[in-house]
Amino acid sequence: MTAAQTTVAALPTRFAGARRFARAFRGRPSGVAGLVILVAFSLLALAAPLFIGDDELDVTKVDGPLLAPPSAHYPLGTDQSGRSVLLLLIWGSRESLRIGVIATVLTVVFGSAVGIIAGHYGGFVGRILMQVTDWFIALPSLPLAISLAAVLGQGSMSITIAIAVTSWTATARLVRAQTLAVEARPFVERARVLGAGDRQIMVKQVLPNVMPLILVSSTLTVAGSLLSEATLTFLGLGNPADVTWGEMLHEAFFGGAFTAGAWWFLLPPGLAILAVVLAFTLTGRAVEYVLDPRMEKK
Repeated sequence: MTAAQTTVAALPTRFAGARRFARAFRGRPSGVAGLVILVAFSLLALAAPLFIGDDELDVTKVDGPLLAPPSAHYPLGTDQSGRSVLLLLIWGSRESLRIGVIATVLTVVFGSAVGIIAGHYGGFVGRILMQVTDWFIALPSLPLAISLAAVLGQGSMSITIAIAVTSWTATARLVRAQTLAVEARPFVERARVLGAGDRQIMVKQVLPNVMPLILVSSTLTVAGSLLSEATLTFLGLGNPADVTWGEMLHEAFFGGAFTAGAWWFLLPPGLAILAVVLAFTLTGRAVEYVLDPRMEKK
């Protein structure tokens, strides 16, 4: 049987597994609620360019009232430049979610690679990788991220790198522990006896078995990445020309909205960050329960 025929033959089993996962996930109301929130924010972020023009975000082109409270024309009021806070909130979801997702991908890929290599090889290689991991854990993550972002310069790229560099350690330790457990199983020893090399064992035997843990870690890591992005941009390390939720909080706090009592400029971005972080956490926990039913007994 060719590789293509094998893949086609395995499709019904994969679809059945996906259906079982979907049914189990629907049984977690909190996870469904989190997923609905994530889908809503994602659709708004993707559709934002369709109804928000550059002239509505450019401080040199808008002519709205300054720090005006919510009204029929401005449902969430305006900022100190006369821009609609609602439009800023929708547009800011694009950059905030993009940074959070990219930083999470970098974090999970690097952390998983370190964990699998350390768990598979062990010995000197494993000790060195774990010592480096412990060194990063010992360092305070926020000051390190601030230092990296400051050295790399203002902008979304530097913030993304700073978040990834300071967030991969938890994934690495989790994946290493799971790799050690997987490699103790008989099928891995059987593959090794049949002549499978290190790369084949890590890619074909270990990786599929640690993938559920990586998936759960990803959904939970996004929440931390979003909070880190908001923190770094609030501290002024982001690009002032970009519209993000953290940048909105920065402008509101340092632009006079706080002292003027303009709660409509301070509250929406904070609530948006809270909602998305909570949604990712609820979704991640639901996925964790579905993939590991033993969690119900804990």
